[in-house]
Amino acid sequence: MRTTPNPVQSLHHFAYRCRNAEETRHFYEDILGMPLVHTVYHDHVPSTGEYHPYFHIFFRMQDGGCLAFFDLLDDTGYTPDPKTPAWVNHLAMNVASREDLSVAKARLEAHGIEVLGIVDHKIFDSIYFFDPNGIRLELAYQTAGAEKMAQLAADAHAGLALRDAKFAERRAKLAGEASL
Repeated sequence: MRTTPNPVQSLHHFAYRCRNAEETRHFYEDILGMPLVHTVYHDHVPSTGEYHPYFHIFFRMQDGGCLAFFDLLDDTGYTPDPKTPAWVNHLAMNVASREDLSVAKARLEAHGIEVLGIVDHKIFDSIYFFDPNGIRLELAYQTAGAEKMAQLAADAHAGLALRDAKFAERRAKLAGEASL
């Protein structure tokens, strides 16, 4: 049960590294339809003063939040953690309808982008694909209604308690395999 107030209103921006700002712009603006709304160049990092030239580019979602990218001018993109499976780290964004999801899938595939899904997650349907920087993206359409989502929220803490039991079970199994 949450006892502290939640001051977070919405996503301002989420930033990733990109290999090439124009390649990234083409994908997000021309293919996904997210308008480029801001670009900035700095020689120094504003928060630390460190010398590190970069371009910072922002693409707006319909709710006003942005996806942002840093082009560090070195032709190097996002590097995923080799110990984390490729399906774990991803950014999921909402679409308004199942039709929008299908249209997005067709548009991505028409541009030669491999798309996984439409996957039925029981409370939402989604597609998965990678941007040109190797970042896994998901577009999702929520199929569950408000009542179902309220019930899931009410059960969330109890569901999280299951994690400890599953962790102990997995640890015991791995320990048993190691002793063989």
